[in-house]
Amino acid sequence: MAGGFGSRFWPLCSVSKPKQFIDLMGTDESMLQSTFRRFETVCPRENIIIVTTKAHEAQVRKQIPDLLDYQVLCEPFRRNTAPCIAYAASVINEINPNANVVVTPSDHAVFGDEEFCRNIGDAIKMVDSHDWIVTLGARPVNPNIKYGYIQFRESGIRGTESKIHKVITFVEKPPFDMACQFIASGEFLWNAGIFIWRLPVLMDAFRKHLPQIADKFFGLTLDTPAKQLKDVYTQAQSISVDYGIIEKADNVYVLEAEFGWSDVETWDSLYMAKPKDADGNAVASGHVLTYDTKNCMIHLNPDKYAVVQGLDGYIIAAGADTLLICRKDQEDQLMKFNSDIELMKSKKK
Repeated sequence: MAGGFGSRFWPLCSVSKPKQFIDLMGTDESMLQSTFRRFETVCPRENIIIVTTKAHEAQVRKQIPDLLDYQVLCEPFRRNTAPCIAYAASVINEINPNANVVVTPSDHAVFGDEEFCRNIGDAIKMVDSHDWIVTLGARPVNPNIKYGYIQFRESGIRGTESKIHKVITFVEKPPFDMACQFIASGEFLWNAGIFIWRLPVLMDAFRKHLPQIADKFFGLTLDTPAKQLKDVYTQAQSISVDYGIIEKADNVYVLEAEFGWSDVETWDSLYMAKPKDADGNAVASGHVLTYDTKNCMIHLNPDKYAVVQGLDGYIIAAGADTLLICRKDQEDQLMKFNSDIELMKSKKK
C-alpha cells in the first residue's frame, strides 16, 4: 500500500512527494524501495503489487523500474485501506485464486531484514494450512500512545514453533496510563499493520464484514474502464481494514515479530527509531557538526553541511525550498507552519 500523504513530515514531504517516496531513514533508498527490496527475498519480484494513487504512478515506476502493468494499481481516490485491499484482491484473483497474500504498508521502518523475512515465511506457512488471518505484532519498547495494541492469549498454538497466539482484542491509541499497563502485563503487542491470509479467506472476510465493498470491488480487473473504477471508488465507504474486518473477525492470530518496527509516523517517532550520539542527537541525513546541542532530530539534504549550536530538543529539517527549525514538543503545529509558508509563497508570486 503506497497511497499515503505523509504530511506530518513537512517540509521534507509534500502532497506531490509523500513519505513513501522519501529517504526518510537516511539509507540511500526511499521507504517504498526498502519495502520492495525486502519482499523480493520473500516472493518472486513479479508477485509484488503496489497500490497507489494515479497522481503517484510515475514516481512508483521511476523508483521501482521495469514493473509489469498489473504490478501498479492506481486508485482514483483515497478511500482508506479496505477498498485498497479489496481492489488488489480482485486483481490477484484473476492471476491466482488461491494465492497467499501479504498486505503491508510501504512506509514503515523494519529493523532486521533477515528476521522479518523469516517471520513472513512462517506466517505464510500458517495461513497455507489454516483458515486464519495472521497479523504481525511488535514487542512494545515504550508506552507509545499513537500506536494500536493487540492483546493475545498467553498460551501459544499447539503444533507451531513460532510465537503465534490467538488475538483477544485490539485497542487503538490508548491513553498513556493504559499503555503503561499494557506493557507491564506482557500480553500486548504493537499492531504493525501487516496481514497475511489466503485469498479465499480474505475475500470471505470482506463478504462477511464489508459486503458493500465486496459487492462493488470483487469484479474489478486490470481491464476495468477508468470511468467504472472511478464510479466504484466514488460510492465506496472510506474505512480501514483494521476497523472493518480485523477487529471483528474471530479467526485472527498474531505472530510476535522478531524484528524491530516503527511506523515512523511523526518526527518524534523517527527520532525514537534512529540511533543517537552521546548528546541524544539523531542525524538521519546530511553532514552535521553539533556544538552544545542535545536531543535534536536532524534531517538535511544528504549533500549539505551544517553546524548546529546551542539547541536542545529541536527538529531541524530541510525540504526542497524550506528549512524547519522547531521545538520537538511543538511539532503538532507543523500543519499551521506549512499553511503559513504556502500563504507566504503565494504572496510572492
